Amino acid sequence: MWRSSISLSLAILSAQIAQGEERLLREEVPSKFLNASRTIRIYLPASYRQDSNRRYPVLYLHDGQNLFSSAGTNICFGWGNWELDKTADDLSQARKMQEVILVGVDNSPARYAEYCGRRRSPDTNTKTEYENYASFLIQELKPRIDSEYRTLPEPANTGTAGSSLGGICSIILAWEHPEVFGKAASLSGAFQVEKTNFLADVLRPYQGKAKPTRLYLDSGVVDFTGGDDGQKLTAAVVEECKRIGWGKDLRHFVDARPLTVAELEKTGLRRDKWGEAQTSQHNEFYWRLRVGGL
Repeated sequence: MWRSSISLSLAILSAQIAQGEERLLREEVPSKFLNASRTIRIYLPASYRQDSNRRYPVLYLHDGQNLFSSAGTNICFGWGNWELDKTADDLSQARKMQEVILVGVDNSPARYAEYCGRRRSPDTNTKTEYENYASFLIQELKPRIDSEYRTLPEPANTGTAGSSLGGICSIILAWEHPEVFGKAASLSGAFQVEKTNFLADVLRPYQGKAKPTRLYLDSGVVDFTGGDDGQKLTAAVVEECKRIGWGKDLRHFVDARPLTVAELEKTGLRRDKWGEAQTSQHNEFYWRLRVGGL
């Protein structure tokens, strides 16, 4: 009897410890703007459970189902996940970055429409999917995260990041809402969408001052379409930002070449993906390698 009681107590204690130390969380967040719930995935830094008075910056990321090691190594057509939790742990332990809460927002079948930055037409009052997604992030998700977790809610401590469509979405969100997002990062941003609308119709005609945001933009030089992974358009966006007045708060990086076979052999990437990895940098594998430079 005593042995059974002790075993039960130990099992309960082990469960409580495991729950208390859990650092990758998953939640369903209802949204009136999206007319549905959206899955979010939250990474808590190593010290979060240890110091109950400490508050943390927050980075909101798109395509949340691809970000963390819990997604497995074979997702995204074999390219794997970003391993962003491992990268954040490693950089924090090495004191190369401040500990941060990461909030990944899963995409939906409306990914293009939600991420492309399209505004409503002048002749309609109906909001676009992008505007509804932005309202979800700003009016529903961020207040929830700020109320449930120990965050530093100010714009200087709130960022948004993503790749491809998620990249242009992040830059536009920070452009339109610098009072919310003080930082934004675009990896291989899809600035070609909507007939290069953001570059041609927003940035180039703009004659105002630089927004109070810190921006990071990068690209490779080749992608699966035979293109340049958005290198030229990303560079054009960077040049417009410089013209507007961004200085040290603007960072631009070009991953100048794909990895060689010898280099790929050391990465752990599946061997059957090596050939494609030498001809395209527009995938989770290269974003996983570059995300540590944000």
